[in-house]
Amino acid sequence: MKKRKVPLRKDIVTGEMHPKKDLVRVVKNKQDEVSVDPTGKKPGRGAYISLDVEVAKRAQKEKTFDKAFGIKVAPDFYDELVAYVDHQQARKELFGDDA
Repeated sequence: MKKRKVPLRKDIVTGEMHPKKDLVRVVKNKQDEVSVDPTGKKPGRGAYISLDVEVAKRAQKEKTFDKAFGIKVAPDFYDELVAYVDHQQARKELFGDDA
């Protein structure tokens, strides 16, 4: 059986390349609304971040998405992002890579 190519994306906080399934997409739409995109299919400009709480907290501290999207991102978005990444990281530890 032919081995499938694993899509890679760059984590905008660390600058490292990771498989797409190990990252979460954050998207900015035309109305300049920034949100977490768990499906990876929302329309708009996307940026990826690792499913690691420390990386999410670093993004919050450095205001990474403000720079990436060129707009002022609300502070509560970063809190939501850290909570989402924490939840996904816990799921991965509990259920393994299949979750």
